[in-house]
Amino acid sequence: MSDIVNQAIDYEVDGRTFQGHLLYLRGASPSRALLMAPNFFGISDAAIAQAERQLDNTRAIFVLDPFGKDVRPQTPDQAMEAMGAARADNAALRARLRGALAVLEREAGELGIARDRLAMLGFCFGGACALELARDGADLRAFVSFHGLLDTPAPAAGPVKGSVLVLNGADDPMVSEDSLKAFKKEMDGAGADWQLTHFGGAVHSFTDPGANMPGRSVYDPKVSRRAFAAMDDLFDEVFSA
Repeated sequence: MSDIVNQAIDYEVDGRTFQGHLLYLRGASPSRALLMAPNFFGISDAAIAQAERQLDNTRAIFVLDPFGKDVRPQTPDQAMEAMGAARADNAALRARLRGALAVLEREAGELGIARDRLAMLGFCFGGACALELARDGADLRAFVSFHGLLDTPAPAAGPVKGSVLVLNGADDPMVSEDSLKAFKKEMDGAGADWQLTHFGGAVHSFTDPGANMPGRSVYDPKVSRRAFAAMDDLFDEVFSA
């Protein structure tokens, strides 16, 4: 019997069915619930494996479905198409994120996790999703973006309620200097508690063991370890209050 509970959960947003996965350690009594947004492949074996690596006795993780139950990209081209369609309608994307958050809130309650013990993390496209939910005013303790895009068609119009941590490869070709400047201005204007860490020599997808496109997307185990340590430190801080 596996030590990990992995429960597929169907939910609806705007009349469309999505299927995410709730994971936690069997026999544990988690005190924190995390919403995880996967990369542009959406729900996949790799996304579930990434969530499993982040589990401990304190955490339950709900891996959200960004595209819909009927969309499971199998190739990078299919993933780009699905991501492009999702990003083309930012309001609909935020509605999907709010729908996934509602599932997390419900399931966390079932597990006895207090409403003020929720946070979010995301990878690549999922990192952009974490920032979109922060911009949308979601009441979470923290939002963590791993090598995510920073640009948005709808900057935060009100206060950002949780701490924001952006973990960025200093040589990521997908993150421009202009987007970095705009993000700083946006977060300052929203009164956010934010931090951005550049990892020297790292490019995109540095936490993804399968990334191997030199100069563009490359796994870096040292940077990955440091980035997750930064996330863990932030979670320990915000959940200690």
